[in-house]
Amino acid sequence: MVTPAGARPGRAIMLQGTGSDVGKSLLVAGLCRALTRRGLSVRPFKPQNMSNNAAVTADGGEIGRAQALQARACGVAPTVHMNPVLLKPQSDVGSQIVVRGVVVGTARAADYQARKREWLGTVLDSFARLRAEADIVVVEGAGSPAEVNLRAGDIANMGFATAAGVPVVLVGDIDRGGVIASLVGTHALLPEEERARIKGYVINKFRGDVRLFDSGLRVITDRTGWPSFGVVPWLKEAATLPAEDAVALDRPRTRGEAGGGALRVAVPMLSRIANFDDFDPLAQEPGVELMMVPPGRPLPAADLVILPGTKATIADLAFLRAQGWDIDLLAHARRGGRILGICGGYQMLGRTIADPDGIEGPPGEAAGLGLLAVDTVLKGPKVLEEARGVERATGAAVSGYEMHMGRTQGPDCARPMLDLDGGTSDGATSTDGRVQGCYLHGLFTADGFRAACLSGLGGRVSGLSYDAAVEDALNAIADRLEREMDIDAFLATAE
Repeated sequence: MVTPAGARPGRAIMLQGTGSDVGKSLLVAGLCRALTRRGLSVRPFKPQNMSNNAAVTADGGEIGRAQALQARACGVAPTVHMNPVLLKPQSDVGSQIVVRGVVVGTARAADYQARKREWLGTVLDSFARLRAEADIVVVEGAGSPAEVNLRAGDIANMGFATAAGVPVVLVGDIDRGGVIASLVGTHALLPEEERARIKGYVINKFRGDVRLFDSGLRVITDRTGWPSFGVVPWLKEAATLPAEDAVALDRPRTRGEAGGGALRVAVPMLSRIANFDDFDPLAQEPGVELMMVPPGRPLPAADLVILPGTKATIADLAFLRAQGWDIDLLAHARRGGRILGICGGYQMLGRTIADPDGIEGPPGEAAGLGLLAVDTVLKGPKVLEEARGVERATGAAVSGYEMHMGRTQGPDCARPMLDLDGGTSDGATSTDGRVQGCYLHGLFTADGFRAACLSGLGGRVSGLSYDAAVEDALNAIADRLEREMDIDAFLATAE
């Protein structure tokens, strides 16, 4: 895209990391909020993302959940241009490819590496569109530029930065250890022209007295020639914000209040779990113990079991059965326990799931768990839309988004879980009312629905405003970055 005549494109700067999960997404969100509060028009951008946590955009596509959060930090609606290439893993070796919000196919990892240069022009065009409407674009890399085996055709790190002429700040994670070696090693592996593009570094996730790392900063700067933009402490506020991808599930899996009196909610961690940030609001509730149950462990006794979304419903249904979770779930149902399925989890609760066109894997059909009298056929077009309405049983307001390829019908759909604006309904309810399912992601972000759900389970209602908690966290992180980073120097580096 060519910038309109007379318009000056905004500045840009890119955060790349010494590895995955070093905190780039959180830093970009915090910087976006800090720069926005300074009166600048700011946009986030990630050329290529890999995540099954996605968000629906106002222009009818889907992007990584992290970029939607970053857009919120900027005070703007998310668009497909903020994350033009999104990879959604469907198996250990293959992913669905989403370009500018639209599914364009699937590819094995090796095939994608050969094809990714096809989308560089699209990536650069989306970036130019954002620069044309902003004072500054804060760009997030993916993985690490030191993965030199993946450098050919790169569109995520230095391949993009070089093509777009964007300066880079390198982020190192001290919490995992080896941060000096990570930064110095990255310098050693990059060719000279790419080293020169890096204008400095940030140490992230520091715990303790930062003065103890002064000598470490000197070593890094002496070995690389790069200045430090600051040492950022461990940001506890991050726990309130949606996680970018499944790496976060490797952390402690029980959150919220534990012990007597807590309402227990169990979520099995499917192999292709998607949009698991659906449950973040429950983790913030002081009277809820949210248990993310890893493979190899039985489902614990719980007041509510939630089957989450998944990128591969039939495959993850087989995975669920391989863990013995189907037996646990049926026993929970026989005891009168409550069960909720969201999106792929809703499909699993039905009688059958058919994939005649091989949308998520080999064509075929599988028997569901049989807890809802519904049947699902996986077929397009993909539903991508925001929605609002009420829960039929309580009248509590709900809002969220649908993101699925399935069509579900059956007798229990005559008792829909939700009545949506526009006169449509969504979901199904069992005859005894204890098993429900729907396609709407984001249910628990609605304070009224969450309160009604917890109250109906016998739990206490805290009065938590989840949206306010997210806003408070973004502001608190921006405050910390203003104190701990040299944001003036960071801004001066942007081109």
